[in-house]
Amino acid sequence: MSEEKLILVDYQDRQIGTGEKLEIHRRGLLHRAFSVFLFDGNRLLIQKRAEKKYHCGGLIANTCCSHPRVGESVMDAAVRRLDEECGIKGVSLTEQGWFIYRAVFDNGLAEYEADHILTGTYSGGFAPDPDEIAELKWIDIDELETDMIRTPGKYAPWFFTALSLSSEFRKRIK
Repeated sequence: MSEEKLILVDYQDRQIGTGEKLEIHRRGLLHRAFSVFLFDGNRLLIQKRAEKKYHCGGLIANTCCSHPRVGESVMDAAVRRLDEECGIKGVSLTEQGWFIYRAVFDNGLAEYEADHILTGTYSGGFAPDPDEIAELKWIDIDELETDMIRTPGKYAPWFFTALSLSSEFRKRIK
């Protein structure tokens, strides 16, 4: 894990400080993050996280997720990470809101995030960074829902809540 600085926040997502990424995850401190969901009709672009990720390696997650840098907006960070992580450029995103979640992992690290949900539509190609993503693929929403019910342990802990907050997803399941 790099020496990247993350933004510490309070329960209203107001910045209260910064800290080194690994230390924040060791101490389980509340910090700002984002989750991007890209849709193409009734399909969602999902990723299987690289096995060597510091947590949740090998689990399925949304299209892209990360943390904004100090001084960077959530939207700018999402656009940057879509390019860096997925090889996707030029997508228009809409913020759907945010929520707080906490998950403690077997390796002693914890995620405690104010997770901003961003959605967009996309139908182009992608080139995932293998250090971040083992697989990036489109999945039909109905197939995804069935799989999430049958095998919930395959999914990252934030995925269920983040997906349910996506207005694009809500439109498709009505």
